[in-house]
Amino acid sequence: MFGKLKQKWGITSNVDFTLIMLAFSLAGIGISLVRPLVFHLLHLDHAPMWAKVLVYIPLIVPIYQCNLLIFGTLLGQFGFFWAWEKKWVGRLSRMFVRARA
Repeated sequence: MFGKLKQKWGITSNVDFTLIMLAFSLAGIGISLVRPLVFHLLHLDHAPMWAKVLVYIPLIVPIYQCNLLIFGTLLGQFGFFWAWEKKWVGRLSRMFVRARA
């Protein structure tokens, strides 16, 4: 499994792979700490689920992506995560272009 990810991502070093996985983990932990704060500040603590989802997608997802760049940079993997972000934005934009057509 790890070999397939390394090959897909173009990584040869186990250290780089470990640092990348650590950055993903730290970004996930970071967003799990930020989300309750954002929901509290927007008074969504007791809001219905649909309201939380409408806020989650445009606010929390980009914060997670920023966390990836920050932690990736701190761990010396900026190049990987910058390419990851460009691919992610490209996929997202293609999804909206297809939806409009």
